[in-house]
Amino acid sequence: MQAFTTHKGMVAPLDRENVDTDLIIPKQFLKSIKRTGFGPNLFDELRYLDHGEPGMDNSKRPLNPEFVLNQPRYQGASILLARKNFGCGSSREHAPWALLQYGFRAIIASSFADIFFNNSFKNGLLPIILPEDVVAKLFDAVQAKEGYELNIDLERQKVIAEDGQEYGFEIDAFRKQSLLKGLDEIGQTLQKADTIKAFEAQRLAQHPWLVGNPSA
Repeated sequence: MQAFTTHKGMVAPLDRENVDTDLIIPKQFLKSIKRTGFGPNLFDELRYLDHGEPGMDNSKRPLNPEFVLNQPRYQGASILLARKNFGCGSSREHAPWALLQYGFRAIIASSFADIFFNNSFKNGLLPIILPEDVVAKLFDAVQAKEGYELNIDLERQKVIAEDGQEYGFEIDAFRKQSLLKGLDEIGQTLQKADTIKAFEAQRLAQHPWLVGNPSA
């Protein structure tokens, strides 16, 4: 997965609480496990005026002009600002896939649902928890200025606002290092490839009967 060290990007505000995973990526799009192509259907029910189904040409679908991601001032946003309990509902890795493939690298909220929170780290999406009063302050700043940006420094665990104010956030040390190095669970395992091969060779030498006879 793509490493996350620092990121400066425009912020899009999603001003609603309890955004569930079915709203992030509706269930009809879960048929695919290719991990690609989900960006156009992020927030599908909010983003379009018709009902979406897999295989539709999204470029020809009617957009909801009231939805924040369809507004010109938020085009190109790479940081999503949300309210509490973001990512609640059913478990689906498709939710962080869709957010990443739309172009978001980080999500800031006062709280996240546990499963979504964990899935985000596994896929290279950084969920940042800040106090509700700070989140409210950021919402005001984003709405007051078009093109408002934040700078996220993962190493220092800081969100830096345009006025220079810094907001610290907590992150598990292992997850932090995984993001900094761009290593998902498979990448972490492959770092031990030589050790695994050595163990398998030793096991085979000690217990050769564990391998079937290919000529049998």
